Amino acid sequence: MIVALFLSHLVGDFILQWNGLAAWKSTSQKGVLVHCLLVFLTTWFFARLFDPGWWPWVFFIGSSHMVIDGGQLWLRQRFRWPHQGSFALARFALDQILHVGVIVFALSASGYLSPLDPGRDLLLALRQHPWLAYGLGYAFILMPAWVTVKFFVYGLVQDVVPDFRSGSDKYVGIMERVLITTFVVLGQYILVPLVTLPRLLLGGRELAREDGKNLYLAELLASVLLAVAVGLVLRQL
Repeated sequence: MIVALFLSHLVGDFILQWNGLAAWKSTSQKGVLVHCLLVFLTTWFFARLFDPGWWPWVFFIGSSHMVIDGGQLWLRQRFRWPHQGSFALARFALDQILHVGVIVFALSASGYLSPLDPGRDLLLALRQHPWLAYGLGYAFILMPAWVTVKFFVYGLVQDVVPDFRSGSDKYVGIMERVLITTFVVLGQYILVPLVTLPRLLLGGRELAREDGKNLYLAELLASVLLAVAVGLVLRQL
């Protein structure tokens, strides 16, 4: 149940949030409602696999998601937020902390997670359900890793808000991370640099621009490190 709920968050809040929906929810409460409905259905689907009677907590998670995302939109429309990458990064981090905190609270209050030692319970759940653990790891290196890398690199390197509409490297990065994670899990570490070689060779335009070189390399490095970290964690299970 523990791993399934975190997996449902990655699927509902990232993988099922395509570019059009993300743009819609950033300007309209109707878009927020559609997004939160997908989060609710995803949470209900994964929770039902382990506890069909857990639906009150599914409603709690879905409602909380609506309050958090809807509240952000209301604040953005009412006040002029700073248009800086560091602020966008802080907002993204706080958003995810709140969502994960709601899930942890629901799992703790329903008896699935110990509030005194949640890390131990999570590790035990990962080892008890290795296929769910692999699903969690690989789900993260898809869209969630791409979004996370964008916010952190753009916010820390250039202090600008990332433009996800220009993510031409999104699917290339996804393939890279899937291959790197798989090679690390299999212990084929020597193949990891070979995966990154094509982007270094084909990224001539970005590398030639002085203003884009650091951003390009930082994004590539962060993406590779995330994939290696996920692979190492999965390998230890």
